[in-house]
Amino acid sequence: MRIARPRAARIVAAVIAAGLVATGCASERDDDGDSGDDSQPFVFGAAGDPASLDPSLASDGETFRVTRQAFETLLDHEPGGTELVGGLAEEWSGNETGTEWTFTLREGVTFHDGAELTGEVVCANFDRWYNWSGTYQNTTMSYYWQTVFGGFAENESPETPEPNYVGCTAPDELTAVIEVAEPSANYPGGFSLQAFSIHSPDSLEAYAEDEASGEGENLTFPGYSQEAGTAAGTGPFQISEWNKGNGEVSLTRFDEYWGDAAGVQELIFRTIPEEDARRQALQAGDIHGYDLVAPADVATLAGEGFQVPTRDVFNILYLGITQDSNEALQQLEVRQALAHAMDRENIVSTQLPEGGVVASQFMPDTVAGFSPDVTTYDYDPERAQQLLADAGAEDLAVDFCYPTEVTRPYMPAPADIYELLKADLEAVGITVNPVPLKWNPDYTETTRDGGCNIYLLGWTGDFNDGYNFLGTWFAGYSKEWGFENEELFALMDQAQAEPDEAARVAIYEQINEMVMEFLPGVPISSSPPSIAFSADVNPPTVSPLTQENFAEVSFK
Repeated sequence: MRIARPRAARIVAAVIAAGLVATGCASERDDDGDSGDDSQPFVFGAAGDPASLDPSLASDGETFRVTRQAFETLLDHEPGGTELVGGLAEEWSGNETGTEWTFTLREGVTFHDGAELTGEVVCANFDRWYNWSGTYQNTTMSYYWQTVFGGFAENESPETPEPNYVGCTAPDELTAVIEVAEPSANYPGGFSLQAFSIHSPDSLEAYAEDEASGEGENLTFPGYSQEAGTAAGTGPFQISEWNKGNGEVSLTRFDEYWGDAAGVQELIFRTIPEEDARRQALQAGDIHGYDLVAPADVATLAGEGFQVPTRDVFNILYLGITQDSNEALQQLEVRQALAHAMDRENIVSTQLPEGGVVASQFMPDTVAGFSPDVTTYDYDPERAQQLLADAGAEDLAVDFCYPTEVTRPYMPAPADIYELLKADLEAVGITVNPVPLKWNPDYTETTRDGGCNIYLLGWTGDFNDGYNFLGTWFAGYSKEWGFENEELFALMDQAQAEPDEAARVAIYEQINEMVMEFLPGVPISSSPPSIAFSADVNPPTVSPLTQENFAEVSFK
């Protein structure tokens, strides 16, 4: 049984200056203070389609990039950094045991449909997620809820974790108190997750009439989440149209926004999956910015006068291994052989931006808990062949999944990285069967459901705690990894319940060392993703969490 510690709890109320999020933009503005033409639409080239207009149902960055402009959370992050600041809550605090979180809401916040933000509305949102049933209990639909708050009021699968959410009360109009059963390293950072954005009460009523359906990999999102008009948040923009044929989501400025007004009246996210096509669209003036600039294009674009800021490193790219899917992969020697066969330095030097490094463990060195004492696996094809022979797996064949029609902050060119790794594995005698899958929804659902032997995936941190990296993968059994390791899972439980930050960091170091000894997958790299803008715009402050606020954008 986990025991709450007093220091856990000493989560002192964090008082946040009103308007910090809205006014904290570090972007340079015109010196004369004049703004440009705000009637001109700002068009941003996205690498992939969103999965849903309801962030509660999503777990991917392309969805959150869009919804973050329209939906707000109780807590947020400082512009350009990882420190927690107030969002819809101006102040927050935890009790002595870390099991009760009190949020003091901002006054005068209204939703896009005119409703007012109150404590009862906050509670209605959390109660909705807690009471999800049917298809909503599929991890594809409720990934973040299950990760941060566990299961539901009535779990429908033995694989669903026990719920940690106890309830929510609103003692007055501008206060919400959320109770959990046990303290966790996920709090309070979890309250900043876009998946827990607050929706209007009318939206919640409409959602209840429109169910998700399907099972396994064949899920159908509810209709309200696939078209504009129902979902209403409190953000500086409201979603006005999702034209799937053109691959565009359009948002219009919300004039009743509680903070500083957005710098443009219309914001458009246009999906352009190919890197070269995004760059060419920017150079041609068809778009005003795009993310995930190819490393080779950074100098070219900067030389042509485009703005190409680089984010700080806060991500990991890894080779996932699903042990359940192939008996040979359950042997440590085979997993070690995969690691020794991979020339990760070649991937870093040829595929990643300047500042990228080979990863030695499943978190970047910018996160507390990084250990300098982990077992490492140098590129050594001969060693890989010997390990395969020792394991009796000289004839190993694997299905290798990689995503198409997308690039990610940790993975600028998935197909190119796949080809390099395929060649490395084949060089030591492994037969590689390629399995290309469209990112949304095929790839994310297949990998999460354990449908690949090995696969490329990564993670950009949601908030600055080591549990947000390690806990994402190794807190317990999951289909995507397909292994049981009770010693590791117990240590993860210990870390999650440890309230003292220094003690928790020490446990993270121990976990990193244990993980790299057990080698459930192979960490490949950490890298600083770049983002590009045309010369005529004031860009948003870039975020190591890739949580840019596009309300900061304006034309010069």
